[in-house]
Formats: sequence, C-alpha cells, structure tokens
Amino acid sequence: MKKLLFVLTLSAALSAKASISGTDTIPGAFSSPMQWRVGVELSPAYVAPTNSFLTGDNIYAHPVHAAMSASLRTDFCFNPKSEKGMLYHGLYQGIGVDTRTFFSSRLLGTPVSAYVYQGAPFKHFGNRLWLGYEWRFGAAFGWRDRSGDRDAGFLNSAISTRVTAHMGLGLKLTYALAPRWQLSLGFEATHFSNGNTSFPNSGINTIGLSFGASYVFNRIQYAEAPDYMKQDADRPRWLLDILAYGAWRKRHVIIEEIETLLPGTYGVGGLQLSPMRKINRWLTAGLAIDMQYDRSAGLGPYWQGGYYDEATFSRPPLGKQLRIGTAAIAELTMPIFAISAGLGYDLLSPHGEMRFYQMLTVKAFVTDNIFLNAGYRLGNFKDPQNLMLGIGARIYR
Repeated sequence: MKKLLFVLTLSAALSAKASISGTDTIPGAFSSPMQWRVGVELSPAYVAPTNSFLTGDNIYAHPVHAAMSASLRTDFCFNPKSEKGMLYHGLYQGIGVDTRTFFSSRLLGTPVSAYVYQGAPFKHFGNRLWLGYEWRFGAAFGWRDRSGDRDAGFLNSAISTRVTAHMGLGLKLTYALAPRWQLSLGFEATHFSNGNTSFPNSGINTIGLSFGASYVFNRIQYAEAPDYMKQDADRPRWLLDILAYGAWRKRHVIIEEIETLLPGTYGVGGLQLSPMRKINRWLTAGLAIDMQYDRSAGLGPYWQGGYYDEATFSRPPLGKQLRIGTAAIAELTMPIFAISAGLGYDLLSPHGEMRFYQMLTVKAFVTDNIFLNAGYRLGNFKDPQNLMLGIGARIYR
C-alpha cells in the first residue's frame, strides 16, 4: 500500500508539473493573443563630416550637415503566456519603411529604406514609462549615384551605388499615454554603406533624435515565468556556430606608389567556426576561427603591367589569397534574431592586408538550429573590407 501511495503521489506531482510546462498547456510564441502596434516616427539628425564630399567638396560646393526621416512601422510582441513571452517581457520585432532627405537631393537623392527591427525594455520607471534599446537592419534604395551625373559621381566619395545597407542602433524612452497609445523619445545612430561592393564607399553616418507615436491594437499583460523555466533559460551551456558566407567587393592596389582601382568586382568566400558559451538567456560570448578566400587579395607582387583599367596580374597561388584569423565575439541572443560583434586578428594574411579586423553581424534564426547571416567586416575600425552574406548552423552541447 505504501508503494502504491508513493507511485500515486509521484504521478500527481509529475502531472502538476506537466500542466505548467507541457506544450499542450503553454501556448506557442506566435499564438493569439499577441500585441500588435503600428506607429510613425520623425527623426532629425546631424550628418557626421566623415569625408570631404559631405563637407562641400562636390560639384555644387554644398556641405551636407543635416538629415530628416519619416518612418511607418509595425511590430508585435509574443503571446504573453508563451515561454518566450514570459522570459522576454516587452520584446518586440517588426518591419518598417522610411524616407529620408539630406536637404540636397541633387547630390545624394532621397533614399527610401525597408528594414527589420527589434527592441526591448531594460529599465522600467513604473508601469507607464520605460527605457529600452532598438536596432534596425535593412536596405536603402534610391541614392543619387555616379550614373546620374558623371562629374558629381566622380567626386562622390560617400555613396556610389543606388542601393546600400541601412544599419541603426538607439535608445528609446517610451511612455504609455493611454491604454492604446504610446509616445517615444529616442537617441539613435545610423550608418549607410554599400559594403565595399562598389567604389567610392566612405559611407554616411548620422546621429540624431527620434519622436514617435504608436497605437496598440490589443494590449497584453505579461505573466511571470516560473522558476524552473528561468533556471533552464539561464543555464550556461556550450554551443558551436558554423557559418559559410560569400560576397563581392571592389579593390585598390598600390602599384609603384600609385593607388589603382581595379576594374570589375572580385568574389569573397569564408568559413567561420565559433565555439561559444551561453552565459544566460540574453548573452553569449566566445571565440571565432575565421578562414577567408579573397580573389582580390595579395595581387601587388603579381602585377604584370598597366595602370587603372589596363592593369594586369598573374594569378597568385591559393595560399597567397587566404586569411586565417581568430576573434573574440560577444552576442546579444534574443528570439528570432541575434546581434554579434567581434574583434579579430589575422594570423595568416595576404601581402599588404590589414591584420586587425572587426565584424558586426545579424543572425536571423529560421529554426532553433539554422540561421541566415548578414554581416560586415572592417579593418582598423574604418576601412570596409567585405559583406558576410550566408547561412549557418548552431549546435548545442
């Protein structure tokens, strides 16, 4: 009888836990109800004078100091009773479009951007006011490039393609004016670049404010995650990211002390292995082993003759165009997206290449183990090298 009572008691305890943690009682992250918002933002900004074209060295002798953008956005929060909803209170993600003027359309055009974004509160000042972060990543279309005006384009050291990447990061103070209305005030930095796929490519950087208003269609109340769920989400564990990527790029080569822009574009391919430690539900850190082949790298010693469009080179051996490096990386790991930043050094590098490099990437998880990657690699914090567009796998231990 005692054994029977023990079995029944244990079964009841397991059933009680299953009623909390079972997939049949905890709704999915994308099941109803979810909180949806639609909003608008106005963003005045200062344009950093990072190149001479922006300071007035252009065909119109017109400096570019300011910008203004208007955005239309929509986003959602997970079901508040789902595991993700309980573990990531207030996390939102969505899509947006904006139009931007630099008050000089004849020089830069009036680009329109489409982007994805994600943000979350990290400090609450009561129930109606909170401070959070937000990042954006997308593409900007409609720049005035050199095909529009040969003379102006030749001097344009800022933008030389009609399409560029659009990256942004900011802090945002949000106030719930009413149950369905929210106002926001933010500080943000934005970067536009073509990722060295064309030249010139000095890029454009802006720093400014954002003023927003949004309408909440169905306000939700978050439930507190049970302790066992928090402990499991914050449990440290090892993981391995395997990323394969490719891109194309332009290249300058120094020939007899003459800087020569080579015609055409060159392919880049890479493989990155990243053993990392998941510290908690938000933060992951570790190392990356980077291997990259660049068809434009190490060409200097193999010059055969000519300059600019007429420059010719013999094909370097494969080993002369390889990089092998290692980087320290840190990652903000959230549902759907992860933002990763890295500082690295090439142990093996082609002739004339910078060894100190930096990486910034966005990972979009298609499943828990497969992600799409969009990233950017720089040298010495200022010199664009190449994009990192690829697919990867995450393996948990």
